[in-house]
Amino acid sequence: MSTVGKELRGGSDGPVAAIPRRWLALTVLAAMQFMLVMDITVVNVALPDIQADLDFSQEGLAWVVNAYVLVAGGFLLLGGRLADMFGRRRVFMAGVLVFGVASAACGAATASWMLVTSRFVQGLGEALAGPAALGLIPVLFPDRKERTKALGIWGGLSAVAGSIGSLVGGIMTDLVSWRWVFFINIPIAVIALIMVPRVMSENRMAREGRRLDAVGAVTATGGLVAVVYGLLQAADHAWGSGRVLLPLLGGIALLVFMVVWEARTPDPMIPLRFFANRTRVTTNVVSVAIFAAFFTYMFLFTLYVQQVHDYSPMKTGLAYLPLTLTAFVGAGMSTVLMPRIGVKPVMAVAFLGGAAALVVAASGFAPDASFVSGFMPGLLMFGFFNGLAYPALINGALHEVTGQDSGLASGVQTAMQQAGAALGLATLVPFAFRYVNHHVADGTLPQVARTDGYALTFRIGAGVLAVGAVLILVLLEKVSGEMRDPLAEAAEASTDEAAAEPSSSGATR
Repeated sequence: MSTVGKELRGGSDGPVAAIPRRWLALTVLAAMQFMLVMDITVVNVALPDIQADLDFSQEGLAWVVNAYVLVAGGFLLLGGRLADMFGRRRVFMAGVLVFGVASAACGAATASWMLVTSRFVQGLGEALAGPAALGLIPVLFPDRKERTKALGIWGGLSAVAGSIGSLVGGIMTDLVSWRWVFFINIPIAVIALIMVPRVMSENRMAREGRRLDAVGAVTATGGLVAVVYGLLQAADHAWGSGRVLLPLLGGIALLVFMVVWEARTPDPMIPLRFFANRTRVTTNVVSVAIFAAFFTYMFLFTLYVQQVHDYSPMKTGLAYLPLTLTAFVGAGMSTVLMPRIGVKPVMAVAFLGGAAALVVAASGFAPDASFVSGFMPGLLMFGFFNGLAYPALINGALHEVTGQDSGLASGVQTAMQQAGAALGLATLVPFAFRYVNHHVADGTLPQVARTDGYALTFRIGAGVLAVGAVLILVLLEKVSGEMRDPLAEAAEASTDEAAAEPSSSGATR
């Protein structure tokens, strides 16, 4: 067996040794994750050009975003569990390949149906690659302090990726073409496919006598897809309409059935013991809140500066630069603070600060507002506190996770992020649109109605984050930011395939 193979498995004769080239492996994984997260927002600024070029209807255009969110959100739990069972490196590489091919198809699309179909496939690639990549971090970093740092870097990049997507999308759309918001994914995917086999060996949970729980997989995936679809439909239809209620109620019914089934089956896909940890559950719940607020802010700010202040795609993208820079600073500070004061205070301050940032952003909205005095304070504050929050959320979501369940934990956290994005687009954004339409119908100038409606929505988002902060203070356990060693606890249950791999695989011996 290669040295890396032994290290990934762990041992019973002492602490797990550090894995060579682990930081290079993290760089490759994080670069791909950066691209996966960025792909949610990178298309927003390019939507008008996509609509004109491919002759989209207004309703059809929404599916350029919704198709990705729907499949990614619905299949993430399954993707995480498949990574645990069949190999995290293998599933990650399969997801990267699917994502890269779909990105090429998106960029080459010549008709609206081709682009939407390719976005569905892109979402599937995200559902496979995202949880597998995050699930590899506890394996690559058995040392607690290093793991906290690695997870902090991961969470920080996720925070920055969402904001930088609008910047990249605006620059690409204005300087080259909207097609390059998809083509830029391809080099990263190729590099990941080349490098991953060279810097890490395979790792998966013990599977002796285990099989894939088909009923659990179908009900969990079907339930999540239906719920996310219902939320997305609520953006255009009343909550009491059949197009919203039927998928929502059907999805909830499937998820309830899944819980009953998983409690009784001897070999569940998603063991219910996973949800017994209060910190993990609380972290995943509040993740929905902050991602709903974040994507609502990004979506409405983009519309506002283009509709009211006539920003071009490039100018819109460049407007996000302050948010991107302060997100970097916030993520770095979060990584430094967590081992010193703990995850709970960092997360609580991030949520309260994010709520304050949305209030400041709302107060800066005016039809004649300038960028520096009107928009920049909100951008700076919101970027910083989002950057502060994400590393803490990742640490909380993986709190006391063993090597058996790291893929599942990653899938749950990423699914909650996607659910939050869908919930924000389904509730807060439609509220803003209805406010604007109602007041325009009453004779209010469109610029004034948009200013007031979008600002009110930001204040509602601030209230959501404030509630999240209360939940954190009341329910979250004291977490030092140094999670217990999942490999040492699961050494006998963890297995790897390094012994079966030839040395030419590139793993360091």
